[in-house]
Amino acid sequence: MRVLPLLPLLLSGWFVVPAQADEAQNWLKRFGQADQQQSYKGTFVYERNGSFSTHSIWHRVQDGDVRERLIRLDGAAQEVVRAGGRTECVTGKVIPTPGDLSAPSSRQLDTSRLNDWYSVEKTGDSRVAGRPVAVIALSPRDQHRYGFELYLDRETGLPLKSLLLNDKGQLLERFQFTSLDTTPPDDNELKPTAQCRPIVTAQTPPATTDNTHAWHSDWLPPGFEQISSVVRRDPRTKSEVTSLLYDDGMTRFSVFLEPLKGSAVPDARVQLGPTVAVSRHLTTPEGDMMATVVGEIPMGTAERIALSVRAGKDAPEAKPK
Repeated sequence: MRVLPLLPLLLSGWFVVPAQADEAQNWLKRFGQADQQQSYKGTFVYERNGSFSTHSIWHRVQDGDVRERLIRLDGAAQEVVRAGGRTECVTGKVIPTPGDLSAPSSRQLDTSRLNDWYSVEKTGDSRVAGRPVAVIALSPRDQHRYGFELYLDRETGLPLKSLLLNDKGQLLERFQFTSLDTTPPDDNELKPTAQCRPIVTAQTPPATTDNTHAWHSDWLPPGFEQISSVVRRDPRTKSEVTSLLYDDGMTRFSVFLEPLKGSAVPDARVQLGPTVAVSRHLTTPEGDMMATVVGEIPMGTAERIALSVRAGKDAPEAKPK
């Protein structure tokens, strides 16, 4: 006889859950568009592996073009200026990043693919940097990716705080604004200092795609697709480096393949906060290769990917060493 009084509660829950799910999806769509539509400037803190740093950022969207400048405010001086997703100048030693090597288009979140690999939920409301935010949780549906907690600005959809969490809910990485101004930066604010050294590309042969289909992975975590594949000649070693970039709509990792040319380089497993790098030798008739997986994915997943790297029909047969 107590069933009837419970029916209103059950029915209300039936309709509330889809409404909450729709709200979370709408927030994700705003998040995916915000960085390509909203200009801003501010200060944020970054935490990884127990280490903190503070940064200023100027980000301007003008006529569809995105230009930004970042400066580290503590520790060693660091400055980066980017335009259209590509690095124009940096301070200190120039080290190519996976994004530089793979030359992907400007990052845009693929919200249509996320539901298959993450459970998306709006978990509440809060405030960050004095601004109201919606809290969106993305929980992975398998062990091959990390979870996210996003604090999205109610006015702009920008992520004012982002937490990257492992399968035990432990914090791996934190990004959090302490101040935000949505006034577009002017030219002077985006102008690099004299210490910011331009990235010279004129002496580096352009990327080619003649052999990009020659390498692949026999196993990938569900949901990850190859979105970029290029070959560049390393100006230091003169070797051709193949770079493969994979994406699941939220997370990315890269696979790099480079001939060793007789160098004695050991296999390696390195983790710094959420970022892992796993290197393994591959033996081919034309010499040893080194396959390196780099990304913010679990170590076991990166190791399995590295073990599954294979040569395509136009590349020499490769076997893990």
